[in-house]
Amino acid sequence: MSFSKQIKAFFLSPSFGGVRGGSSSFEQFSILKYSLRWFLLVLPVAFFVGSMVALFLYLLDLATHFRWEHPWLLFLLPLAGVFIVWIYHFKGKNAEAGNNLVMDEIHKPGGGIPLRMAPFVLVTTVITHLFGGSAGREGTAVQIGGSLAQFFAKKMRLSKEDTRILLMTGISAGFGAVFGAPIAGTIFALEVLAIGRIKYDALLPCFLAAVLADMVCAGYGIHHTLYHVLAHEQASLTFPYFRFSYLLVGKVVVAAVAFGLVSYVFSELSHTIKSLSHRFIQNKYLIPALGGALIIGLTYLLGTSDYLGLGVTTATGTGTSIVNAFSGNIDTFGWLWKLVFTAITLSMGFKGGEVTPLFFIGAALGNTLAVMMGAPIDLMAALGFIAVFAGATNTPLACTIMGAELFGGEHIFYYALACFIAYYFSGHSGIYSSQKISVSKADFTHHLEENNSLKGIRDRKKLL
Repeated sequence: MSFSKQIKAFFLSPSFGGVRGGSSSFEQFSILKYSLRWFLLVLPVAFFVGSMVALFLYLLDLATHFRWEHPWLLFLLPLAGVFIVWIYHFKGKNAEAGNNLVMDEIHKPGGGIPLRMAPFVLVTTVITHLFGGSAGREGTAVQIGGSLAQFFAKKMRLSKEDTRILLMTGISAGFGAVFGAPIAGTIFALEVLAIGRIKYDALLPCFLAAVLADMVCAGYGIHHTLYHVLAHEQASLTFPYFRFSYLLVGKVVVAAVAFGLVSYVFSELSHTIKSLSHRFIQNKYLIPALGGALIIGLTYLLGTSDYLGLGVTTATGTGTSIVNAFSGNIDTFGWLWKLVFTAITLSMGFKGGEVTPLFFIGAALGNTLAVMMGAPIDLMAALGFIAVFAGATNTPLACTIMGAELFGGEHIFYYALACFIAYYFSGHSGIYSSQKISVSKADFTHHLEENNSLKGIRDRKKLL
């Protein structure tokens, strides 16, 4: 065997470092070698995922501004939807399953994740935004990460266990790079797979992948939107590391319950629309055509284009958007309209993620509740931003950390309070059907089978 092949076999061996199934007289030395091995394994994943996410964000920005300059593109949305469904039907293989396919492969390796998933979801998400669909970008980044991770796992001939971990690093790399929140991306990849359980075997690999992918993405000159929470509350109760007031705590608790319930409504409405459209519309190409027509009709019914696309900002800088929710006067029911627009878009054949629309829904709802309850608008918008996401994805820890990464750590107590409560009040629902249930959220639902998926729970309810 040549020297180069010996080196490759040494580093790619599952037993490299003596940690797995081996022994060492000095454990920390084995751990060091184990860490080095995973650094080398995640390096290509992080580089290519970070690069593709940078390209994706660049194209997404171009598509958004082009749509603002040419509003007539909205009328082509039904045709764009038909094209997306057509291309996945003829060339997509099993890539249409999206995020759920990535999660299924981590839970139980099967048919694999095709490499074509990455370019397919990148192009079709940009098309969705170009013609006015209401969608996000997290799903695209996660699918890019999962697809590329599977490709490199095959090339390096990794074991099933190492492939599982590498797929998780793909999730963390995509998430961390697309939002500029690598720590949250790390915890998200560990937390999203199963409700109530986190396995730390992929902690360091996911952390390395998320940080490196974010650095690569930033190296291309990609900038993320900055949000500022300037509220300061006079404390009535002080702890060593944070302070809070009784009154604001009460308001946050009430808002967090609302955030959790809205997460539940979004998840259930999305699944219901998808189920009903496939049940009653026999021609699959009519589904996106009808969905696009509904988006056009609602846009002109409301007289605004604020609920199209990402919704981070608007073409005029005014109106209802995520940025404006932190400071400006926005439509009281803007959160509800964005919820409806996004559920229709993503449930009827268009591509993209749910997370950025969830940011919009949460921030807008937080703004509305702040006005009603007399609470700090920017703080409540920030809490809604992360808490609705936490409820819909069942990832309260990742979202709490995301709050600290995006808004600063001063209000981390409120971030945790809002995310934890929203997580519970979203119930056993979520936007990812393949997410497993390892621990029930409440004792009165203890009859739920361990490791059952959200899809299994939903199918069981249909039979009752």
